[in-house]
Amino acid sequence: MIALLLNSGLGSRMGDETRLHPKCMTEIAPHETIISWQVKLLERAGIREAVVTTGHLCEMLEDYLRALDTPIRFHFVHNPRYRETNYIYSMYLARELLRGHQVLSLHGDLVMHPQVMARLAASPVSAVTVDATLQLPEKDFKGRFVGDRLKEVGVNVFGPDCVALQPAYRFLAADFDRWMREIERFIQEGNDRVYAENAFNAAWEDIPVYPLDVQGLLCAEIDNQEDRAAVCSRFVNEVLK
Repeated sequence: MIALLLNSGLGSRMGDETRLHPKCMTEIAPHETIISWQVKLLERAGIREAVVTTGHLCEMLEDYLRALDTPIRFHFVHNPRYRETNYIYSMYLARELLRGHQVLSLHGDLVMHPQVMARLAASPVSAVTVDATLQLPEKDFKGRFVGDRLKEVGVNVFGPDCVALQPAYRFLAADFDRWMREIERFIQEGNDRVYAENAFNAAWEDIPVYPLDVQGLLCAEIDNQEDRAAVCSRFVNEVLK
């Protein structure tokens, strides 16, 4: 299995901090950043190879990851158009490194509980992390399910068949390849400013993805300074103590 770590965004909602470093290098505890925590959990899950998409301050991120004490081998894919495209284009640029692999895909701003990462990596089916105990968030991703199959992912997805969802996925090789073929179609048609999940939504019937309900352990997504403070006080201190 190979990890895909999506880090090509600007992280502009974090303000001045992400002018100094990529969003994933935001400190969440002493000597611990979002991405160093992700790498630790991936290592514990047995992952030994990761594709990292980059954009803003790419050389800083590459140097930082190479300096980590980890057996994980990193492949860096820079998106030179990161200011004008969404991460669907970054995934497209990384397609040859990912094709034919089982993939564990994470957005670069997710702080995950160790149990969630372990369960996701061990899933025997393609899966996405959800938490059916939470109210639907206003601004973040939700997932719409038909039976036990994921049909739609988006921010503006609401209804009784929806649950809170975070963009942490585990794909079997055939399922990821099918998503990537749809991503390629979107890019060829010039749709490079949408979420990669838009391509999934267009092909969901061919991509069986099932919910991994983490029941109160949904990973924290750091999107601004308020989120960061909440994560550090409520989540990270509990996990890292």
